[in-house]
Formats: sequence, structure tokens, C-alpha cells
Amino acid sequence: MIRKFFFPLMLMASVLPAMAQGVAKTYKSVSQGNPISPCVFCADPTAIYYDGRIYVYGSNDHQQFIVNGKKGENGYGNIKSLVVLSTDDLANWTFHGTIDVGRVCGSWCGQSWAPSAVWRTTDSGQPEFFIYFSNGGGSVGVIKGSSPIGPFRSPLTKALITGSTPGVSPCNWVFDPGVVIDDEGTAWIAFGGGDPNNKGTKLQPNNACIAKLKPSMTALDGSAVKIPAPYHFEASELNIIGGKMVYTYCTSWSDRNDWSSYSKRGSFSAPSACSMCYMKTDTPLDPNSWEYCGQYLANPGTFGYNYGNNHTHLQKVDNNYYLFYHAMSLEKSMNTGASGFRSIQVNKATVNESAQRISAVTANNQGPTAIANLNPYVLQQAETMSTCGGVSYEDFTNITKVPNLNTLGNDASKNLQVKMAAGSWTMLRKVEFGTPGAASLMIRAKGTGKMELRLGSLTNAATATVDIASTAWQDYIVPVDPEAAKGTRNVFFVFTESTNVQFDAWQFGKEDLTAVPSVAPSPSLPAQSYDLSGRPKSASSKGIVLQQSINAQGRAIIRKVLRK
Repeated sequence: MIRKFFFPLMLMASVLPAMAQGVAKTYKSVSQGNPISPCVFCADPTAIYYDGRIYVYGSNDHQQFIVNGKKGENGYGNIKSLVVLSTDDLANWTFHGTIDVGRVCGSWCGQSWAPSAVWRTTDSGQPEFFIYFSNGGGSVGVIKGSSPIGPFRSPLTKALITGSTPGVSPCNWVFDPGVVIDDEGTAWIAFGGGDPNNKGTKLQPNNACIAKLKPSMTALDGSAVKIPAPYHFEASELNIIGGKMVYTYCTSWSDRNDWSSYSKRGSFSAPSACSMCYMKTDTPLDPNSWEYCGQYLANPGTFGYNYGNNHTHLQKVDNNYYLFYHAMSLEKSMNTGASGFRSIQVNKATVNESAQRISAVTANNQGPTAIANLNPYVLQQAETMSTCGGVSYEDFTNITKVPNLNTLGNDASKNLQVKMAAGSWTMLRKVEFGTPGAASLMIRAKGTGKMELRLGSLTNAATATVDIASTAWQDYIVPVDPEAAKGTRNVFFVFTESTNVQFDAWQFGKEDLTAVPSVAPSPSLPAQSYDLSGRPKSASSKGIVLQQSINAQGRAIIRKVLRK
């Protein structure tokens, strides 16, 4: 069955004459890579690398931000969904919406925090994706999907791990799962946290747990055992590096007065408060086999951000490692008076694989160097951006269940909006036009308004202008000067006027399509299919694809479909 769905970037606004000549403020510099989303609070990152893209999942702090009325402290209790973002260049990020975990899992699930994602290929050659999450501080659940962005379903009717799971008790907080599949195909899960339990101390709180998963990935294979992680508090994650298991975690805020009594400290100094540390082993279920390896990320507050907790994910991409973490950079920049709302960031990490050594990572807003340039000659989603001004995804309430219109197999995404008043804009970094450059621009939109294409700088004069006037989706094609749109440039889409404009996608052309006579296409030509980033997909591809065909007027018609 093919299911049609629409996930437009919705630009909902009234014309504000006072702003018509200006531009909205941004909370993320156009020259910086962090945070990865310029307008969504999200935290506790995990990631997978699949089909040339990095998919990042995080706790949906923005949901709590909206429930709080954009003020007060983050209490986490209303976080019931996960944010999904992806990139193939580490400069521009596509917002895929949210996974409504509570609705997917049913009545037993109250919250969804701190996800951990993995994927594998089945014996039949099909990929499958698992996301493990914290149901508050009391249990760990799992959802399963056929693509990185869903649809997801719950393979269980209850939590995967609770306090009564063999080997878990005593454990103060059964949460913060970290999952990895080792080189032999065996899956492992670490979890747990909190202040020292009744059998623990400040040095050894006794809450860090690890267990083997059965081949189904949805049940434990035997009892959990404890990891003797010094000053452990939360934020478990697992990696396989150089054939060994590497466990990362966040330390507590307690004093370090008993560090000298830790017999396995080696030459390492005591870790700083709420820092990220790691351990390694060849035999995960033997507590005595774990070797402490030191600290690799201090609390982001020490780098100038607001102080908060700490959570990381180490992701290998080709031959390089990147550390995803959260900081309160966006909150600090917005300065709304709200507190505890976190944003995901990423910096390059240096890892010695043979020694399983993670060098210290410096948190900063600069972020990593882009690993690719963006191709403007394939269809790009308007949800893809490096930064923006005047954009927010805000409707996480009054969710209506309309499953045939969902992007991710859940109900939250239909109600998300990107609200843009006149003066709002989106920006993309390192767009590679080449030589001689682009000669035309197509945008897909509806509503009434005006959009200016500005290249190089937000304050530069418009290179092209698009007048939008349609109550239905329409592809607007305008000429572009190839001398202006060549080389590698920053691209700004600026809506100088907007009355209920919705912006869905864009694509540059190497020819001036406005000068080409309209020719009806041959009915024998099949529609070309692309993935959500505009890359060509084969006719047999599964999952979410974009199908593009040409109508009788010579305009590209794009629709999104889900192939089963």
C-alpha cells in the first residue's frame, strides 16, 4: 500500500509592515555549526549513520518549553516525544519532526527521555531500526521501525527493563539506555543512574548496569550485572572501538574526597563534576574486567554555557569520530528567563582505535568542519537549514490522530508548524553551485507573499525574487544570474512579505527554465524517485521517497509517498 502524506515547512504569519524591510533575529550565528537546530530545544543525543546520512535523536525539551509557556524550569515531566534531525554534511540539518513515543507505546509509557538508536540488516537483507528510551526514571522501553524516520511501532506491550528485571535491583533510576551491536552481531544494553543506592557509595554508586540482548533485540538474554563506574550518575552509552566494548557515562556532582581509595584510578586525576568519563573491557559481564579510562568532556558550563547536566554519543562517520552532546547555548542566546532547556551540539573527536583512547573534546559553538557541500541541483526540503530567524516549531499540543497523514507513523508531526512572519528567513551553508552556476530557482509554496533569494550574506541585495500567490501548492520558477550563483555560497531564503505562506521545497537549475517552452511529457516516462534529501532512489526502494514528474505545463510535480 502506498500512503500519501504531507510534511510541508509551514510558514504561518500575517504581514507585519514594521518588519517588512528588516529581518528577524537569529539565535545561532550564520558562521557557526552549533547548536545543530537553531530553533528546537532537544537533548540527550544519540545517532546512527545510515545510507550516507547521520540521523540524530534527542529528548524533546521543546515540548516541555511550550507546556511551560516558554518560561520557568525544565521539569521533564511533559517530554513524551523524541526529536529527529539528519544531515549528510554536518553543516545543514533536516528537521524530520517528532516521534510521539507515548502514542506509539500506549498507556504504560508516560515519558520518553534519553534515546539510544541502533540499526542492523536482517537475514533477508532489510534494514531495521531500534530506539531505546527512558520511560521517566522507572523503566526502559523500545520502539522499532523500518526506516530511520519511521514509521515506528512498539514490539512490546510493556517496558523492556524495570526495577524487577533480574540483576537490576538495587538501582535508583532505571533509565538512560545505551545500546550497541558488537562485531559478532550481539547486542548489549547499559542503563541506570541516580545517587548511591543502599549498597553503594559516592565513589561507587552501584547503579550502572549492563546486559546482553537476545537476537530479537526486544528481550534481555540473562541477568544484568553492575559496572563499577566511579562517580557514575547517568547518561550511559556504548561503543565498539578496536574490538573492545567502551562504556561512556556522566559523573555525579558529589565531592571527590575518596578518589585516592579507588584502586583502578591509575594515573588519572579525579573527574570533574558532571563530566563525561569512559571505561573499556573485553568481557562486559565480568565487573572486574572493566578498566577506567578517564574523562573526555567536561561539563559544557565550563566552556561558557549555562550549567546543566551532561550526555553524549560518540559516532563514527567513515574514518572520523564526532561527539554529540547537549548544552544550553540556545537558551542562553534567547535569554527568555526559562532554564534547563538544552540543545544538541557536535564537535569532532579524536579517537585512537587501537588503544581505545578518546582525547578530550572541547565544546564550542563553532562545531565541526563540513564534510560535504550541499547540492542545490537536487530537490531540497525547506525543513533543511543551518540557521534561521523567526522560525519556531511549536505546536506539541492538541494532537489529532490522522494516521494517513503522518510522516513518522505517529501523530505529532501533522501539527508541527514553522511559523514565519514577514522578515523571517532560513539559511544554508556551503551550497556548491559550481561553474558557470545556477540559472534558475524553483520553490514549491502556497499562500500570498514575497520571497527573496539572497546569496553570500543576509544583508545582500536579492539575486532573485519570487511572488507567491496561490491557495494550492504551486512550483514557482524564476531566473537567476549564473554569475551571482556560482562557486560555494551561503544561501538565504528571506520572506519579506507573508500571509499564510507555506514553503515546502526548493531546487536550482543549471538552465533558465523560464525560457524553455512548455512541452507535455511523454506518458511513457516514469516518475523519478528521490529520498527526503533529494538523492535518486531506485524503483524498488522502500520507505519514504519523493516522486517527481513533469506536468503538461513543464512544471515539476513532487509528491511524498511511503513505499511498503
